[in-house]
Amino acid sequence: MHAEAKSGLLPVIMGCRKRKRGSQHELYKRFYAYGMSITIRYADDEDEAIQILNDGFMKVFRHIKKFDMEKPFKPWFRKIVVNTAINHVRKQDKFKREVQMDEAQGISTGEDILSRISYLELMAMVQSLTTAYRTVFNMYVIDGFKHEEIAQALGISVGTSKSNLSKARGKLREMIQQNLNTRYA
Repeated sequence: MHAEAKSGLLPVIMGCRKRKRGSQHELYKRFYAYGMSITIRYADDEDEAIQILNDGFMKVFRHIKKFDMEKPFKPWFRKIVVNTAINHVRKQDKFKREVQMDEAQGISTGEDILSRISYLELMAMVQSLTTAYRTVFNMYVIDGFKHEEIAQALGISVGTSKSNLSKARGKLREMIQQNLNTRYA
């Protein structure tokens, strides 16, 4: 049996296809937290993440008739929300200015110390990266895009994508080291 059938999601999706407000509200309630966990990684703050998520839900509701009922809903929803976040970032003037930076030199990976900090601390550090670094980092490391896909989606070169990832990792490494030095000093 389909996971959607077990969870009672199929009637909600069918209601959304008929543009029933109650079904749309139920889908929003069920997937709000999951969607926020995606958009907050791309946004500068919570208000922007909510705006991106609401735009994503509008796309979901507009295109829900294209959803293949034989497949799981969550990956389809995730793809729409990720693409909405990427499109939002790409439209920002701030992002366009940041990607003009010079190419980074290779930075060695160093010690794996991620196990000594919490997920929330790491996400706060990722959130503090510049828009360009944060976007490429999220797309590559968390969402599994290849540099060619990132370059095409953001309208940048593959080299800029690689450079921004390298710089993001370097900045995160510095922040993690600072965090640990402060905590254990």
